[in-house]
Amino acid sequence: MGKSSAYISATILFLVLVVGFTYWLSTTEEHAGGGEGSHSEQSEQSEEGGDSAGGEAEQIFAQNCASCHGENLGGGAGPALEAVGGTYSKDEILDIIKNGKGGGMPAGLIEGKEAELVATWLAEKK
Repeated sequence: MGKSSAYISATILFLVLVVGFTYWLSTTEEHAGGGEGSHSEQSEQSEEGGDSAGGEAEQIFAQNCASCHGENLGGGAGPALEAVGGTYSKDEILDIIKNGKGGGMPAGLIEGKEAELVATWLAEKK
């Protein structure tokens, strides 16, 4: 194996490890108490008359999307979504969730009602 092949293999391995570690961290935080903060925030939202569907959408996003788009929608391996509703409509966001986009966003990570909830929630981010 030549120098360039070894470099490419090492780079790919490094990227796989980084993505895997990021995913592991996001799921570990949720199970180790990181999800509790989100739960209390959702409870506070409900008590203040907040939208429980928004809380559910946030939870779905945290479980399926935050590893790439960041817990606070700030981006990471995927683009930031802090103001995605200013660029795309709910229907366009739903289409991206269902069918993927470009080479990075895979299709069908969330489906059905969950995809609808997340698309509606993200469309409000302007």
